[in-house]
Amino acid sequence: MGMIHGIEDEEAFRAYQHVAEPIIKKYGGKTVFVNSGVEAGDGDWFPMGISLVEFESGGQARKWYNSPEYQAFIGQRLPSTDSNTVFIDID
Repeated sequence: MGMIHGIEDEEAFRAYQHVAEPIIKKYGGKTVFVNSGVEAGDGDWFPMGISLVEFESGGQARKWYNSPEYQAFIGQRLPSTDSNTVFIDID
């Protein structure tokens, strides 16, 4: 799951998104949810957007994330956004 807390450079982030999606698909991932209208009910977790990507396993998600293809482009996301990625294994 990716969480966006802020966008510093919209053009660079859009370029990242354009490249990231085919790499996700190459590793068997499917983007199932993207929302830019996140509202917290309580607590102090306030991302402005969430992207949920499903893989067949947590191992496959990590394989995608650590792949040479994705690592070549993650540098476009990191400086262009205040964001993070988390892995959630569901049994």
